[in-house]
Amino acid sequence: MTKIYKISGMSCGGCVRSVEKALKAAAPDVQVEVSLDQGTVAVEGLSEALVAQAIEEAGFTFEGTA
Repeated sequence: MTKIYKISGMSCGGCVRSVEKALKAAAPDVQVEVSLDQGTVAVEGLSEALVAQAIEEAGFTFEGTA
């Protein structure tokens, strides 16, 4: 099941790649789609706690479910 989370602090394509990389490092098979315009990430295959941890460790702010 895909869940969408709000992220703040992203400002460019490099930020998008950083979020994608951090989430895939947490679980290589995870499905990730980051939207810079909306400040969201759609994730399938990873718990909310792990998503939050990966995003925070990448230097962005996890704001919960969108």
